[in-house]
Amino acid sequence: MKARLAEWIALLRPGDYVMLLGAVVVCVLSALALWRGGAPDKAVVRAGGKVFAEVPLSRAQVVEVPGPLGVTRIEIEPGRARVASDPGPRQYCVRQGWLKRSGAVAICAPNQVSLSLNGGSADYDSLNY
Repeated sequence: MKARLAEWIALLRPGDYVMLLGAVVVCVLSALALWRGGAPDKAVVRAGGKVFAEVPLSRAQVVEVPGPLGVTRIEIEPGRARVASDPGPRQYCVRQGWLKRSGAVAICAPNQVSLSLNGGSADYDSLNY
């Protein structure tokens, strides 16, 4: 394997290295420039699959959402939101911390509550996440 790699590297010329470096730079810059979501403008809270509240991200507030296991507490601050507490056993949605980008989602599955940020353009959707 090492011999084949050495043979392959011996075929490369200085211009090939320049082209490879250029390709890497273009890929990195493209990812940084194109893979950004817009700033979110609202948080959508769902309970039991239905919209419980649509809250603007312009001011700080707390939303308490009832679910089968108890109350999930969602904190909202200008430009970001998070699940502050949830009665679920594993606390995955709480551990996600502050959601700041459009399209970001925190799901508290055992309590059937979810928080998503909407507005702007999303970084990704559920199909390519």
